[in-house]
Amino acid sequence: MNSSHLPTEEPISHLEYLGLAPTASDQQPRPLSPAVRAGDFVYVSGQVPTDVHGEVVAGGIEAQTRQVMAHLQYALALAGCTLDDVCKTTVWLQDARDFGAFNRVYLNYFPRGKPARSTTEARLMIDAKVEIDAVAYRPVAAITRTG
Repeated sequence: MNSSHLPTEEPISHLEYLGLAPTASDQQPRPLSPAVRAGDFVYVSGQVPTDVHGEVVAGGIEAQTRQVMAHLQYALALAGCTLDDVCKTTVWLQDARDFGAFNRVYLNYFPRGKPARSTTEARLMIDAKVEIDAVAYRPVAAITRTG
């Protein structure tokens, strides 16, 4: 192999990793970023209904959905975004019977425009009723002008 074709420097990453890795109740950091900016898109990791100590919040699907949405808002803010910038969410519900109650809470967070969404029933990695991730679109130039 001709060594003149090998890169001499590490490639520059066009990804911006935002926020600190969350910790769970075992106080171990999780191997993920709350959000990652890739150009004008922001990808928010799946958010679960935990409190500041990493414990799942008490209450049913409504309380847990509100907590997840608060986490989404925080992660989006790390990139200068709001829920208005969200173009797609993916929702995992632990029990499909919670779908109606979940929707009643969720719809209040998107009064201007409803993002595209996929929803499925799944056994979650922690004992929670809901997990949501999101993709937002907010041009970097818009943040520079307003932020």
